[in-house]
Amino acid sequence: MKDPYLSSIAEIVDVKRQSYDTKTYTICFLNDERRREFRATPGQFMMISVPGLGEAPFSLSSGPEKSDSFDTTIRAVGNVTGILDRYDVGARIGVRGPYGKGWPLEEAKGRDILIVAGGIGLAPLRPVLTTIQRNRNLFGNLEVLYGARTPADEMFVDEYEEWQRIEDTTLSLTVDSVPKGVTWPHRIGVVTTLFDDMRISPEDSIVMTCGPEIMMRFAARGLLARNFRRNQIYVSLERRMKCGMGHCGHCQIGPKFVCRDGPVFNYSDLEGLPDLAL
Repeated sequence: MKDPYLSSIAEIVDVKRQSYDTKTYTICFLNDERRREFRATPGQFMMISVPGLGEAPFSLSSGPEKSDSFDTTIRAVGNVTGILDRYDVGARIGVRGPYGKGWPLEEAKGRDILIVAGGIGLAPLRPVLTTIQRNRNLFGNLEVLYGARTPADEMFVDEYEEWQRIEDTTLSLTVDSVPKGVTWPHRIGVVTTLFDDMRISPEDSIVMTCGPEIMMRFAARGLLARNFRRNQIYVSLERRMKCGMGHCGHCQIGPKFVCRDGPVFNYSDLEGLPDLAL
């Protein structure tokens, strides 16, 4: 019986810088069978390990259209991510997964979709965009509201024009502040300031949001104030996931395990859970 904690060896086949501290890695399994069998849904995550250092969870930033590799977008903020930041094409790492429940794309079919993202929280929502793009006739209107700290903190900037060309799609941008001497033609303020010009209405729509927990809290409250219902809103949580399978209890919140019951949760299922700012 295969050890569920055993990682597969994979190779970094491409590295693309997103910002001064964030890169997108394209990763390919070395084992042919593992590569052929790999399937993931938008919103799931992988456990990536650096030999001799440790293991950490990272969201997928590519969709199921990638059959022989996957992308993950990583900010260099800790021990494992700091080492990964030094890795380049050809480096080998350990990978297991995918784990968790993803975005409700089946439930979203035929409905309008509102995406609210902050900072690197756009990464796990990027697969939603590519999935809608490839299956445009299955979904209603798409609106993306994205906020970052500064223009230099934005993710996937070179893809914005392509996303805006998707039929019946609107992309709105904002930043918290603009450094002196930088030209910024969009809104200035937190992402919820974009709600004033939002086109998607609560009728027959679904909201998917990811970013800092405080951002998601105010986004959800702002949406509820605009007559969206709790069961229309989905959030992706980050916790210190360790096993990825709900065995160790490291990411437990009340009766739920983020790694197994999430990381994507319906907002109505989070009410009353301890240790949540939402």
